[in-house]
Amino acid sequence: MRPALSLTLTLLLLAASLPALAEDSDKPFAEAHIVLQLADGDEQTQARVLSVANNLIKHYGGPDFVDIEIVAYGPGISLLYPGNEQHERISSLMANDVRFVGCQNTLDTIERAAGKRPQLISNVILVQTGVARLVERAQQDFVVIRP
Repeated sequence: MRPALSLTLTLLLLAASLPALAEDSDKPFAEAHIVLQLADGDEQTQARVLSVANNLIKHYGGPDFVDIEIVAYGPGISLLYPGNEQHERISSLMANDVRFVGCQNTLDTIERAAGKRPQLISNVILVQTGVARLVERAQQDFVVIRP
């Protein structure tokens, strides 16, 4: 009975770790894991963040060799609004597996102030707290960059 219990516990622990393993294996050939921080609503800053992401893809030889996530919060969330003039560049980066992350706390704050919750472009990953996402990614050995 003890070996069966031990095997069961081992399988349960392995199953619990599968989401983490899957996340790590999305880019098995990535040489770098980078998160770009965007807290600025300035269009030039937003364009610079997108340029940095594109330049990193070129530098590492393609999207398979670098893992990039852009975390937008505060005024930076406006990058993720539909109709943003950077929409084509964002779509191109998404097609190259760059993840865009939006902060729900920012959306909640805007909704309270404006009376309406802003819509975001499709395929944005929502997290409760953008800054906490940066901390989590740093703990997962992502390099955090604020262009």
